[in-house]
Amino acid sequence: MIQLIVLLPLLAAAIAGLGNKALGKLPAKIVTTGALFAACAMSWAIFIPFLTGHAQAYVTPLFTWIESGSFDAQWALRVDTMTAVMLVVITSVSSLVHLYSWGYMDEEPDQPRFFAYLSLFTFAMLMLVTANNLLQMFFGWEGVGLASYLLIGFWFRKPSANAAAIKAFVVNRVGDLGFMMGIFGTYLVFNTISIPEILAAAPSMAGSTIGFLGHRFDTMTVLCLLLFVGAMGKSAQLGLHTWLPDAMEGPTPVSALIHAATMVTAGVFMVCRLSPMFETSETALHVVTYVGAATCLFAATVGTVQTDIKRVIAYSTCSQLGYMFFAAGVGAYGAAMFHLFTHAFFKALLFLGAGSVIHAMHHEQDMRYYGGLRKSIPITFWTMTLGTLAITGVGLPLVGVGFAGFYSKDGILEAAFASGGAGVGAYYVGIFAALLTSFYSWRLVFLTFFGKPRWTRSEHIQHALHDAHGHDAHGHDDHHAHDSGDGTGGYHPHESPWVMLLPLVVLSLGAVFAGFIFHDQFIGPEGGIAFWKGALAFDSHLMHAAHEVPTWVKFGPFTVMLTGLIIAWLAYIRNTDWPQRFVATFGALYQFLLNKWYFDELYHVLFVKPAFAIGRFFWKFGDVGFIDRFGPNGLAALVVQGNKITRRLQSGYLYTYALVMLIGLAAVATWAMTR
Repeated sequence: MIQLIVLLPLLAAAIAGLGNKALGKLPAKIVTTGALFAACAMSWAIFIPFLTGHAQAYVTPLFTWIESGSFDAQWALRVDTMTAVMLVVITSVSSLVHLYSWGYMDEEPDQPRFFAYLSLFTFAMLMLVTANNLLQMFFGWEGVGLASYLLIGFWFRKPSANAAAIKAFVVNRVGDLGFMMGIFGTYLVFNTISIPEILAAAPSMAGSTIGFLGHRFDTMTVLCLLLFVGAMGKSAQLGLHTWLPDAMEGPTPVSALIHAATMVTAGVFMVCRLSPMFETSETALHVVTYVGAATCLFAATVGTVQTDIKRVIAYSTCSQLGYMFFAAGVGAYGAAMFHLFTHAFFKALLFLGAGSVIHAMHHEQDMRYYGGLRKSIPITFWTMTLGTLAITGVGLPLVGVGFAGFYSKDGILEAAFASGGAGVGAYYVGIFAALLTSFYSWRLVFLTFFGKPRWTRSEHIQHALHDAHGHDAHGHDDHHAHDSGDGTGGYHPHESPWVMLLPLVVLSLGAVFAGFIFHDQFIGPEGGIAFWKGALAFDSHLMHAAHEVPTWVKFGPFTVMLTGLIIAWLAYIRNTDWPQRFVATFGALYQFLLNKWYFDELYHVLFVKPAFAIGRFFWKFGDVGFIDRFGPNGLAALVVQGNKITRRLQSGYLYTYALVMLIGLAAVATWAMTR
């Protein structure tokens, strides 16, 4: 069964990609979507026995991949609790994204290529989470990097999409360099790349040292930090985060797939998979905690001022990944995986809901040109509201009832506080980030679905309305562009088709019930031990302490959630002049956040400009000035000059040629006699 789960998306991608336009749109969509739903059904069939405690981990060997001396890399599929969780997350979200794309990409002429890329992406992620050795994991790791490049730059005729795809590819190469060095170092230390063998031997290496960059360092600290650099790139942690918001240039289903369940969670999965290694280095765990907490805070602050609906959700993803990492940093790996699990449902829901809004608003993404949409697109409104209730962690602390984010995010915060030390600081950072999360999430809802319609200021809407032929901004029939005389500019937003709404409804169920149903298995002190079965380093004592934290700690997330909601309501419903007054009063702070803490500008000065300068130097002085001058251009000039000389010998007169022949014969005779 596991072979089919992994290989069906690859087969579907090959059929749709190679068949392309010869295959046709509908067959390509049927093949890829059908393969993903089949893989999803089998993934749940694997997950449920692990959930009920009736399954054991196993490894399915496929073939010998690389065998050279003592190095032996077997291609095998590992299935344990962590794999089962990720299989469900990946195939569930991916299958729904495939179905959703039937409606969202309906006007796209190159649909077979798009669906082939989606399925290829899913295959690469499935390879990553089923890997039984580090090299196989790296294959999947690079596979999702390639597929993300193809998907982000799917609209390759759009310069901003090409730039975003290149940016994602380059930034991830930086992280991947650290990951590769971590794999090399791990093989050097353990003489194997088999994950089970490495994890079994990791405790014995605690306290040893290794030479690195001319100095001696703790072995496990060096290895874990190098591996974590890879996780930082793939999961967009502070410093290597700049590619994630720009990835919004791809189609909205791509954003949901990358941000919700696949690529960005690969780093979290890797750290949790290798948790016995990280447990041997307190320094590495502290670094993971600090980086996660800093990312959580940074992304939440930037998300408060974004006006693009997709970028708000993108920075929210970055912030939520920070929660997952500092959970892993304090040793609460089960809580990190639980938030990964619940986050997949409500974040995919929010992205696909945003796509439904964009679809209704003629591809307008600026929330300042929305307003009053709850009556026009009610299903989208209610599903996105459920997603917002989930991400903001709405729930009753003492009763223990709430939406998905209430169980997973509160579980992380309580575990961080219970861990003490750096975890307490992470708790307070997480609490402040939760306040900002509530504010910008409800700000999105209020700007989009409440207030008066602001559509008349949108260039996209006006383009559709003023098209004399009744076509929308993409040249397709528009039956909604007519003057209604109601002050909305004559435009009536329309609800999305059922193929887009059905995934929203299904994901809403996960956003509402996933936390309540699964919290005991993921983070329960006793249930967690039985559920994880050694798949990660589950600390039952920490989780028991997390359940026993003081009442005020439990009420902290609820209090800030309510505070953020009230502030957003006051600023965007009650007193709508507050945002303008804030900008006027705190203009410098607003510009600092609007420019994303100036990371892009800083990197442009530190890395981009020097890279271009070095490139120009090698181009002008190395390539053109030396290689071309003394290479192809120099040889060509020499040939030309030689031709000018030899051309003079070709006079066309017979006596000239006879003279040359005579001189030649004389020279040969002279040489023969001297010999």
